[in-house]
Amino acid sequence: MLFTDVVNCIQTVNIELKKLVYLYLINYAKSQPDLAILAVNTFVKDTQDVNPLIRALAVRTMGCIRVDKIVEYLCEPLRKCLKDEDPYVRKTSAVCVAKLYDINGELVEDQGFLDMVYDLLGDSNPMVVSNAVAALAEISETSELGQKVFQINTSTLQKMLAALNECTEWGQVFILDSLALYCPSDGREAESIIERVTPRLQHANSAVVLSAVKVMIKYMDLITSQDTLKALYKKMAPPLVTLLSSEPEIQYVALRNINLIVQKRPTILAHEIKVFFSKYNDPIYVKMEKLEIMIKLASERNVDQVLMELKEYATEVDVEFVRRSVRAIGRCAIKLERAAERCINVLLELIQTKVNYVVQEAVIVIKDIFRKFPNRYESIIGTLCENLDTLDEPEAKGSMIWIIGEYAERIDNADELLESFLESFDDETASVQLQMLTATVKLFLKRPAETQKMVQDVLTLATQDSDNPDLRDRGYIYWRLLSTDPEAAKQVVLAEKPNINDDSFTLDPSVLDELITHLSTLASIYHKPPSTFITGRTRMVPTLGGGAHDDEYEESDANITSDMMDGGMGGAQAAPPAMPAPSAGGLADLLGLDDEIAAPAAGGGGV
Repeated sequence: MLFTDVVNCIQTVNIELKKLVYLYLINYAKSQPDLAILAVNTFVKDTQDVNPLIRALAVRTMGCIRVDKIVEYLCEPLRKCLKDEDPYVRKTSAVCVAKLYDINGELVEDQGFLDMVYDLLGDSNPMVVSNAVAALAEISETSELGQKVFQINTSTLQKMLAALNECTEWGQVFILDSLALYCPSDGREAESIIERVTPRLQHANSAVVLSAVKVMIKYMDLITSQDTLKALYKKMAPPLVTLLSSEPEIQYVALRNINLIVQKRPTILAHEIKVFFSKYNDPIYVKMEKLEIMIKLASERNVDQVLMELKEYATEVDVEFVRRSVRAIGRCAIKLERAAERCINVLLELIQTKVNYVVQEAVIVIKDIFRKFPNRYESIIGTLCENLDTLDEPEAKGSMIWIIGEYAERIDNADELLESFLESFDDETASVQLQMLTATVKLFLKRPAETQKMVQDVLTLATQDSDNPDLRDRGYIYWRLLSTDPEAAKQVVLAEKPNINDDSFTLDPSVLDELITHLSTLASIYHKPPSTFITGRTRMVPTLGGGAHDDEYEESDANITSDMMDGGMGGAQAAPPAMPAPSAGGLADLLGLDDEIAAPAAGGGGV
């Protein structure tokens, strides 16, 4: 009802009132598109006003009113404003082209607005240049033309670098992000650009700093001189450290980005590990991220410092942080072979504290250390067995059972220890039951005379009393192996295990390279490429040394969970084949399974 009355107020000479009317139009034009056309004549008139603020305000408002009927009236005023004598009007018009492209891309291309914005890259005013860069970058992400919309050549490159020193901080971010997509011709050009970008590392705005780091890290791939790289590393470290003195939220964003940087170029912060030590008043999400980076930066030179810090963390009040800290000690042992014994000693000291969740996490990580370094630290098994009664979590129980089964020949009372777990077999989780089954079979293969009844009981529980198909299937496999070919059973069950590897650098190199090009964006926080969480079309980032391709766009999947469904669903399992007759005097006779061997053969749940 009031729309017409408010629009009539647009004729006022009062700038403040005019701003309010324009704001009203932006919000309500969609609901009243026919009446919004009444304001078109005033818009056109205002784009010719003597006051540049009013000219810019008019063209900005026309770009924000997303009504198709108004778009056609916008072309001529916009064309004039793109060539306006005032830089404020020109910079506003450049952004308006991007908004207009979002509404009607064909119109923008037909009217030649893209070429006009491209010409603004050579403008004498740095603010106009930065807005032109922002507009072209925005358009290139949605345009079918892709990279062809915004191609940086030698001429535009120099103009952008010249504007970099004088435009606003957000203008600098737009220019730096565009430079990150540019592919220098050789190492010399890369060094030249880095030299011009390096002063941005001293900027107070963290977004500018991270964008500058992004450009430098990407261009470093082209630099072969180690001396040059070392000099750049020294320049990059202090700004990254400074980011950690900000508010916790900014610290977290910085840490997520630093996590990627450390994976790509660990040398940059190799001497700065102390800044990642947690403070008592850090939020838990900051502490967790610092812990991850500490592990990545841990080396034989600083491992003693790291272990002292992690041991201190293990006495914190936050249970989850304590657990992560204990696991971090184990990860250091797996990563640094020479420091493994020192890590083991720290874990043993933590076990002596008798704190339930600390002991359980220590057992879990010691199991991983045994996997990494078999037959080296078995002397501590006795200490672990002393704390058997404190284990009440499935993962800790499973780890302890694995240790007992793997080193059964060195544990005198291994059968008694496993029997203590057997008493609650039906109440355990599937993972513990599976470990119990495997450990019992290992024990039987190593000491058959003493454990006949135990293995028979466990196989019966697994194959006849359990509803878990995985447990039943494994039970049938072990049963048949033991009854038909004991030597084959030994080769399968007691086979040498593959060593586990350090998981500090878990990202695939190609994914890491893509994430580096998206530093200071959401992708660097999620540690996922944009295509996994952004719907629609996503522009592919060109690689260094490669040109633009025609197929620069890929359709992104709108459903992130589809990644988890790639494995497909397994079909129903067939019934097991008939069991061959056991050989005379075989291991099956020790088990006393001759009469019962038909039971699993006829039962459900095949191999």
